[in-house]
Amino acid sequence: MSEINDLINKIVKEAGQQAPQSETTVPTRKVDNQAGHTKMTAADYPLFKKHPEMVNAPNGKNINEITIEAAINGQVKPEDLRIAPATLKAQGEIAESAGRGALKSNFDRAAELTAIPDERLLEMYGALRPYRSTKEELLAIANELENKYNAKITAGFVREAVEMYGIRKKFKGDN
Repeated sequence: MSEINDLINKIVKEAGQQAPQSETTVPTRKVDNQAGHTKMTAADYPLFKKHPEMVNAPNGKNINEITIEAAINGQVKPEDLRIAPATLKAQGEIAESAGRGALKSNFDRAAELTAIPDERLLEMYGALRPYRSTKEELLAIANELENKYNAKITAGFVREAVEMYGIRKKFKGDN
């Protein structure tokens, strides 16, 4: 057991050490048109190492506050382990800067999904399985995504699924 504790302590110590960034290693970022928003670039990757102050849970807890010691002491809660939409968006900007537009889209969609309660998200996922829902039920989900959660990208995917389900006869009652 002491070997495991030694290993854990070594990992925590190594993870907690941050090399100081000199001005020459600070990545250059572009300023976007949006009210001074600084856009991330491939030089900002990996975000955790280059900008750990930006890796936060939606409740504001920073990744550096999540340690094994804090977990053992009960200072880490499940909501502390969630990723914030802003972090996902930053990862998307990095991906786009590296020429990976499809990956950026995935990060944007993931950022949208953080607003949806887990239970509801799982219900939606189940409803999207073939033969589980009618066309009207899926369109209602798309409208809920767009209007209640402002998840426009995901709503578009659900509407695309509705089109495909119609062509392939995958709605409830089609089998």
